[in-house]
Amino acid sequence: MIAVAPNATTDLLRRIDETVADDWILCGGCRTLLHRAKLRRSFGICVQCGHHMQLTASDRIDLLVDSGTFTEHDADIVPGDPLHFVDSVPYPQRLASAAVRSGRPEAALAGSARIGGHPVEICVLDFGFMGGSMGSVVGERVTRAAERATERRVPLITCSTSGGARMQEGVIALLQMAKTVAALNRTTAAGVPHVSILADPVYGGVMASFASIADVVLAEPRARAGFAGPRVIEQTIRQQLPAGFQTAEFLLEHGHIDAVVPRDRLRATVGSVIAFHAAVIPRVETAAPIARPAQALPGPAAGGPDAWDVVGLARHPDRPLVTEYVDLVFDSFVELRGDRWCGDDPSVLGGLAVLAGLPVVVIGHRKGRGTVEAVARNFGMPHPAGYRKARRLMEYAERFGLALVTLVDTPGAYPGLRAEEQNQSLAIADCIRVLADLPVPVVAAVTGEGGSGGALALAVCDRLLMFEHATYSVISPEGCASILFGDARRAADAARSLRLTARELVTMGVADAVVPEPPGGAHHDRPAAAAALRAALLAQLTELRCRAPESLVAERWRRLRGVGAPMVRMATGVRTQSGTIAS
Repeated sequence: MIAVAPNATTDLLRRIDETVADDWILCGGCRTLLHRAKLRRSFGICVQCGHHMQLTASDRIDLLVDSGTFTEHDADIVPGDPLHFVDSVPYPQRLASAAVRSGRPEAALAGSARIGGHPVEICVLDFGFMGGSMGSVVGERVTRAAERATERRVPLITCSTSGGARMQEGVIALLQMAKTVAALNRTTAAGVPHVSILADPVYGGVMASFASIADVVLAEPRARAGFAGPRVIEQTIRQQLPAGFQTAEFLLEHGHIDAVVPRDRLRATVGSVIAFHAAVIPRVETAAPIARPAQALPGPAAGGPDAWDVVGLARHPDRPLVTEYVDLVFDSFVELRGDRWCGDDPSVLGGLAVLAGLPVVVIGHRKGRGTVEAVARNFGMPHPAGYRKARRLMEYAERFGLALVTLVDTPGAYPGLRAEEQNQSLAIADCIRVLADLPVPVVAAVTGEGGSGGALALAVCDRLLMFEHATYSVISPEGCASILFGDARRAADAARSLRLTARELVTMGVADAVVPEPPGGAHHDRPAAAAALRAALLAQLTELRCRAPESLVAERWRRLRGVGAPMVRMATGVRTQSGTIAS
């Protein structure tokens, strides 16, 4: 299927220069005439409308990697002709014509390089060669790049622009989808990160295989991507598609990708992800069980404010938001978005952060400041897509052995029609399920409101920290008062009865530590509150990251298993083989 090309042919193809009729090109966005030399200096971005022109594979390599570091691999493999396929011309003739036009022997260019000084394996597709279609050579080069990345334990970078699988190679081309995905399964199992970049367009077999199976998926502005192209969809369903359908912005809104990144920022963005993973070092693991150092942690102070006053402070409209804590507590942060299914819930923030040199995954409930922002973020009440995004990031932490930090601040999960249609219950339960057995350190901090199951979905952990004026409860005081007291106006009484303050929960053994706040509340001095949180997180993570995964999971189970156990009393009655029957 894959043949080795004679050196003379390879050398000839390498010497083919890209010829142009003149020095000007028409922008595909605004139809403005642009000078090629100026366009090259702007990374192929139209200065008039921002349209991103197609780049050759060589230009793409130059854009992404450190200058002079790229070494090509697998240049000597070329496609065979398994079907002896003839459309208007025989397949070998079409390949030769594509090579002359593109200046390359195939649609994929792969090799080793450095980005930001860090070693990577990279494979990029060239739309100029038969529409970047994936046949046996493209599949082989992607697979070999993945295998080299796995063997060398360095990140894999792919950049795709393709019309899909190559029809002239029939089912052989189809099976490249399975081959590349299977190769990436091994890359993932080895703990090697994969960053996929989508450039306009990416359709069919490429999008439905290696381009989507990545830890981080980025797309250039307005890049089109999907399984079926718009023309096929319109012909099939007989309806006109909405404006912006299948664009990068559409994919981001629907949770399919992590970010839309302009071409001139791609190298820096990819470099940030690579640098984050380069900082990951294996934990020094011990199998000793974790002794919860309750005496070493701040305990409840005598007295303290009334529970209802604490509720007011936890809900204060000026209280620091998760975005502010992320900016102040962590040294760097790369946001990852989307549940990779149907949405990107703005009420959940997540991504890759560095805390005093320690790479961690961060997930938090995200409220808004002011009415417009608060509504846009649904008042910090996640939909199922938000919890699926959180679960995806929890699993990201597991794959790479990263500690997980969660910042809890929500009235609760969103109770609405759409949330129920999308199975809110399962989305929350799945987060709890994953956290219960996650073999990495998990530290949760309740920074404001910890409302019901919506909070618990991010709060199953090894250490639970609570800000001094935070709350954590099975239900809101108003809800409790309405249901149990028959009068919502008795919310203050309910708050006191629920024992939902940080000091009370430390006393009960639910929380591990109280994070002190500035006088009057965290909103009076955000930097001081953030500094206290940073110190508390570092103290816990320093101890936890030395624990073996099995020790972390076992102790987390003992922690959960013991919740409420002293309260359980055996009813008097007759004991049988199957249990006790109350008398």
